[in-house]
Amino acid sequence: MKPLEIEVFSCRSDNYGVLVHEPESGLTVSIDAPEEKPIVEAANRRGWQLTHIFTTHHHTDHVEANLALKERYGLEIIGPVNEAVAIPGLDRSVEDGEEFQFGGHLVRVIETPGHTAGHICFHFPDDKILFAADTLFALGCGRLFERPAADMWHSLQKLAGLPDETAIYFGHEYTLSNARFALTIDPDNEPLQRRAAQIEELRKEGKFTIPTMMGLEKETNPFLRAKDPKIRRNLIMEGKTNEEVFAEIRKRKDNF
Repeated sequence: MKPLEIEVFSCRSDNYGVLVHEPESGLTVSIDAPEEKPIVEAANRRGWQLTHIFTTHHHTDHVEANLALKERYGLEIIGPVNEAVAIPGLDRSVEDGEEFQFGGHLVRVIETPGHTAGHICFHFPDDKILFAADTLFALGCGRLFERPAADMWHSLQKLAGLPDETAIYFGHEYTLSNARFALTIDPDNEPLQRRAAQIEELRKEGKFTIPTMMGLEKETNPFLRAKDPKIRRNLIMEGKTNEEVFAEIRKRKDNF
């Protein structure tokens, strides 16, 4: 089986657009639909015909182009069952643990409530790829709009259980801000220091920071590391639960 082909591009002010093409079947999916024009341009640039949208959650900057792309291509929209009423043009709702095929490639749905109540991620386990949207970012995680911090912590732990070799495609280019914040939480983390310096250079050159890798996130992302004794000492939270430590990190990032 030929590997998936992935095209990443900018949408809106800081969203990432991502197209995934399965070369043997010709299927092409847009991961969310932030903006019609750049998605169509990316598909045309690669000579791909869109057949699907995989919607992760209902926020406007992830579904705005659903109906326009559906009218243009006649594609199928797949999205979270727990947000089905809020997803424009939804054809098929999927739930946590559900599996389906995309041109012979297995797709597994992982429900990750926190950013929104029904947010899902799309995992291609055999390809070692995760489309995490606004649950997990490079060195960050999504803001908590609809569910409490404890729910997001448990969602992130589900994702952290995936293999270290998993490539993570996320929804926004927030990485430079996330890196600068992470250093305030975990200043003595040498891998984080090196990574932050690399990110500074990438962004100076206008380069993307996507994808990231799960192993790297577990080593450097403070939102995955509420158990770490050094972080707990830095926050003066040694006796607190993981959920409480995570909530404090999230609160500090909101005010950063």
